[in-house]
Amino acid sequence: MFQKILIANRGEIAVRIIRACKEMGIKTVAVYSEIDKNSLHVQLADESICIGPANSKQSYLNMKNILEATCLSGAEAIHPGFGFLSENPLFAHVCEESNIHFIGPHAETIELLGNKSNAKEMMRKAKVPIIPGSESDISSLEEATTLANKIGYPIMLKASNGGGGKGIRIVRTEAELPKAYETVKQEALISFNDDHIYLEKYIENPHHVEVQILADEHGNVIQLGERDCSIQRKNQKMIEESPATFLTSDLRKKMGEAAINAAKAAHYTSAGTIEFLVDEQGHFYFMEMNTRIQVEHPVTEMVTDIDIVKEQIRIAAGEKLSYTQKDVSIQGNAMECRINAENPDKDFMPSPGLITKLILPGGYGVRVDTSAYTGYEIPPTYDSMIAKIIVHGKTREEVICRMQRALSELQIEGVKTNKEFLLQILRNKNFQNGNYNTSFIKNLSE
Repeated sequence: MFQKILIANRGEIAVRIIRACKEMGIKTVAVYSEIDKNSLHVQLADESICIGPANSKQSYLNMKNILEATCLSGAEAIHPGFGFLSENPLFAHVCEESNIHFIGPHAETIELLGNKSNAKEMMRKAKVPIIPGSESDISSLEEATTLANKIGYPIMLKASNGGGGKGIRIVRTEAELPKAYETVKQEALISFNDDHIYLEKYIENPHHVEVQILADEHGNVIQLGERDCSIQRKNQKMIEESPATFLTSDLRKKMGEAAINAAKAAHYTSAGTIEFLVDEQGHFYFMEMNTRIQVEHPVTEMVTDIDIVKEQIRIAAGEKLSYTQKDVSIQGNAMECRINAENPDKDFMPSPGLITKLILPGGYGVRVDTSAYTGYEIPPTYDSMIAKIIVHGKTREEVICRMQRALSELQIEGVKTNKEFLLQILRNKNFQNGNYNTSFIKNLSE
């Protein structure tokens, strides 16, 4: 087992990883940008090293500085968290070349699955259901037009190496295609330094369901059930829950088996997530595989009582999984709400600033993952998420009531948050009855 791990991230996920390491008796090294010098993850780690200015390109995306910090600290491994360099195959490769353990899958696997066109082709060969569309990247507008007419509108254009809801356009008619094609290529180049795009059939009003998997270096692969992530705003998740209310036992079994087949086809190791779209007729399709820890991983931890971050670390150290599939048992329901520093009344405009008062919820069945505290200044430089509230209960009804109670207890002053908007969703009868899909928030605002 590792003696010391460097966490190449910030915010609540860095705090989450540090806590797991402490419980495992592993020393931790925090890295931070100049604007993050007073952050909680810096205070909790055994050591901390500044890696550059506030701009993430000069700090959290600066491979050279992070690797130098790792060597300087004597850490044997790097945990990348999510975002930043977590799905960068070059970073994983450089870690491997530098004899530093990258806590995640191998570089070749990240590269393969990071390209959505290649990933879809792999899943097609593994007989995992995929959405009809291009078998590889689209090379011209003419090719896109021909294929779109073949599979029928609406279609979706997506950046091949995209993520985070960027580089995506829905196209409903042939007349809209030329402008959308150029827009997506430009967005892909700006956001991901790669203008390759692909095309697929747009599934109207689907559920977005993902299956959590764990796979070790010894050929063992298990799945930890699913999460319904359909409550989204502009492809950004806001509420996640497990289990998915609409899945039949038969469909749940098929999706779990498909997720394991997908992981095995990719020779995957570490924690990962297979994302599916499920249409109104109950057909499911592979969308992508995330080769990192997910923001919403606590939802699965609450219903399985399995620490996914600790398993990630054990796998990276070459150990076998601590669990078999028979050991995995889904107990009750869990739900997560993402608390963002943003103003819902102004189109969710980010609301950075000084937190003058913070009271976090607690009590039975409530977990809060955050790096915020009273007196902490939320920088304008990074993602607006400041906390995750996760609750667990025997039934979904109990979970919804518990989440409302937890959000009501939450007090944040000094910045605007989306707390009241989340409460509005939880009080909505359609949501309470499980009658929702990815169009829920759009329809709610209309």
